[in-house]
Amino acid sequence: MKYPVVEVKLPAVLKGAENGRLPVSVLVDISGGGKLVSPAARAWEAMHDAAMSGVGTKPFKPTSSADAYRSFPQQLAGFMARFVDAPNPNTTDTTRTYLGKKWYMKKGVAPMASPGTSNHGWGLAVDIWSANGQRLDWMLQNIAKFGWSWEVQSEPWHIRYVAGDTLPAAVLEFEAKKISAV
Repeated sequence: MKYPVVEVKLPAVLKGAENGRLPVSVLVDISGGGKLVSPAARAWEAMHDAAMSGVGTKPFKPTSSADAYRSFPQQLAGFMARFVDAPNPNTTDTTRTYLGKKWYMKKGVAPMASPGTSNHGWGLAVDIWSANGQRLDWMLQNIAKFGWSWEVQSEPWHIRYVAGDTLPAAVLEFEAKKISAV
């Protein structure tokens, strides 16, 4: 299966920010747990609401609160738990570069970006709980409408907000309905 990958447009709120060290003032709580930057959070809420009304998509949430925005210390801890600085019988062929050095992924763990390079550190990425079956089918048919895309083919659970400051029509329609319902 091929997952659509679209280039990320960074929202203006990230100008001058540092990956994994975002000010609390730019982060918004999201349904299902975790935080994202404002445009991504708005798009998440619209997509989350649509997914929760879809067949086979409940619950539609991050795998954990650390699987949305990830601070630099969280990314570093996850990276160090998954990678070692020398190949050995318990490592795979998957490598990352961090601090100018090659790191080798341990067997039996999920991949993770090097600290300071992840879209989680920009508050733009979410790892979706149980992204398979009907939920994955729904994602393939719908997430682009809400400004989301995959990043890599090997991680069907990992999506990121790509629309920058231009909220997609599906998000604006969701927000308008929400306001008129009040």
